[in-house]
Amino acid sequence: MAGPSMQQFQHLGLQQVLAPQLQQSLHILQAPTLELRNIVQQELQTNPVIEEDVTEDRDEERSSDDADFEQEFERLARLDEEWRDYMAQNVSYSTRGQEDEERRQFFFDSIATQETLQQHLLEQLNTADVDLPEREAAELIIGNIDDVGFLPVSVEEIASTSGRSLQELQTALKLVQTFHPVGVGARDLRDCLLIQLRRLGKENSLEYAIVDQHLDDLGKRRFPEIARKLGVSVNDVQAAAQFISTLDPKPGQIFSPDPNNYVLPDVSVEQVGDEFVAALTGDQIPHLRISKTYKDLMTQGNNGSEVRDYIRDKIRSGKFLIKSIHQRQQTILNIANEIVRRQHDFFKYGTAYLKPMTMVQIAEAVGVHETTVSRAISGKYMATPQGVFEMKYFFTPGYQTAEGESLSNTSVKEAINDLVRNEDSRNPLSDREIVNILSERGIPIARRTVAKYRSELNILPSNLRKQF
Repeated sequence: MAGPSMQQFQHLGLQQVLAPQLQQSLHILQAPTLELRNIVQQELQTNPVIEEDVTEDRDEERSSDDADFEQEFERLARLDEEWRDYMAQNVSYSTRGQEDEERRQFFFDSIATQETLQQHLLEQLNTADVDLPEREAAELIIGNIDDVGFLPVSVEEIASTSGRSLQELQTALKLVQTFHPVGVGARDLRDCLLIQLRRLGKENSLEYAIVDQHLDDLGKRRFPEIARKLGVSVNDVQAAAQFISTLDPKPGQIFSPDPNNYVLPDVSVEQVGDEFVAALTGDQIPHLRISKTYKDLMTQGNNGSEVRDYIRDKIRSGKFLIKSIHQRQQTILNIANEIVRRQHDFFKYGTAYLKPMTMVQIAEAVGVHETTVSRAISGKYMATPQGVFEMKYFFTPGYQTAEGESLSNTSVKEAINDLVRNEDSRNPLSDREIVNILSERGIPIARRTVAKYRSELNILPSNLRKQF
């Protein structure tokens, strides 16, 4: 049986070499701007042969670097074996590293820490006039309060696990329930709302009775049923429900840490005359080049194979990173230009004019594979005259109107939202009525699709939207 040929071994070796580079290239293409900036900063710290390019004629210099690529390797062969010691002693290199570290430390020192709910409650406990046993019992209560401000375990459970008396813990709970935010320490939603109503002096109010006795009916907006049971008018129940809606169902949530989902657009779209022009916001990503310091070191002595191999690998890695970033930027810009060309009316008039568009269409126009488009727009944002949108927002299926025009499902959702917003609150539109109105406008749509879109828009069914 014949063994594998040399060609097969070479092909296998090539796959092993290319796989990590291809993975890196795909990762760079898919990375949002902030993540890519971190990748570049990490590469600047770990690869000594690349540095940030602050020159203005980068394109010309990139072409020159590519043309001299082989010549650069030849000169690197004459690099001194002690090049690393030279780099460590190089004043500008060391100074730059120190300045970067100082800026980095200043950034972390400038981050403000947010007070937690537990810290906020403990501060109030520290100013309360209580003895040591009650303070310790209150600390147990506070330690068991969850992020929304509720006490998910019973006082009896805390007593059995802590050894504290039930009376001590019940007294401590009453104390904590007087703290800010109002409603903290409640067992559930009903308890939370009742605490807030008591603090407002509404123990004998209609609002208190509704929350205490008919919270389920209130959630289902069964106003006539509540009115009949309490012997009041539907208008009174509706007014009370309006007031109850101003209470905070999750009082502790104001202390929840911010998600810090800062959006940094990769593309900006501006109007120039009657046209819209897309441009990359690439200033957030440092521009890289092969360090000029090496050109000054190339004439210093000879090197062993180990040094040459090390430097060659680092330069290859740096070159591949630079080219991958350049390809990423160009791909995103090409896609953005095609989006702008196809969605001109959206950028000028708004969401109602968004046209259906698929990744296959853009891929064919740009000359890449559909998966490349998918990776390129993943997590990327576009700043437009209509606001900031995720790039995948522009890719949506659509409908063919009676006039033969294309209409995106986002535009249909906007139409549904507009109908509900302007409906008669005493006689809200049913899904079937919305279907009929849209059909009259030349938009064919099924009732179940209207129900689906309504749910996605967080619009209640007509029976729950009705005002009495």
